[in-house]
Amino acid sequence: MIDMLKAKQYFKEYVSNYNLEEPRISLKVTHMYHVAEDARMIAKSLDLSEEEQELAELIGLLHDIGRFDQWKFYQTYSDKISIDHGQKSVEILFADKHIRGFVEDEKYDTILYKAINNHNKWEIERGLTDQELLYCKIVRDSDNLDIFRAILQSRLEENTHLGSQDVSKEILSPEFFEDFKKEKVMLYAKAKTDMDIMVAIIAHIYAIHFRQTFKMIKENDYIRKFVTKIDAKDEYTKQKLNEIADYAMHYIERKLN
Repeated sequence: MIDMLKAKQYFKEYVSNYNLEEPRISLKVTHMYHVAEDARMIAKSLDLSEEEQELAELIGLLHDIGRFDQWKFYQTYSDKISIDHGQKSVEILFADKHIRGFVEDEKYDTILYKAINNHNKWEIERGLTDQELLYCKIVRDSDNLDIFRAILQSRLEENTHLGSQDVSKEILSPEFFEDFKKEKVMLYAKAKTDMDIMVAIIAHIYAIHFRQTFKMIKENDYIRKFVTKIDAKDEYTKQKLNEIADYAMHYIERKLN
């Protein structure tokens, strides 16, 4: 049985050990609450039971709990130059059995472990059961969905680990524009400019699994708002970003029909 009240209290007490006045910390706390809410909403859209919806919500709430030590000790959210925050999250929850404080038995342990550990990986590991795979997809969808909300409600640089101080002046690489139309998730590591990273963020739509997630992106007009927020100054880049937004919206419409 899952006790969401105890889980939320655990989360609140856990994050109180970190500097909540630090913008990068407070942004991550807010992100985790939203991912939990979105995960429950996606689970509900799939007609899952109340207990299954709670499980999805719990995974969403805890999926990034390793981020706080990552920032504390490395001052970055880049896994490439610090730690795997998905792995760190499951270590925190399971190594000292913190999970037993709000999930009384081991019924969901493997699902919790697999979903949280896989949420930030390039691909979901193979060999999972249908249930394990389902919750991996739910948390990845809700995480990708909230990336747009988080960026739109704060400075671009606070959420995307960018090197530039003014992304609007960056130029999009022509090959990144072409790669976007291949309808695949794009590697940040291949980005030549911070504007390329902006396009890679939009390409998160290619990692989405559920109709409800596409519906929420459309209803919130996240793609158009994101391109508007970037406010590209270079004429070529501005034109190509608008074309990318058009392409992304057509892709979403295809997934909704």
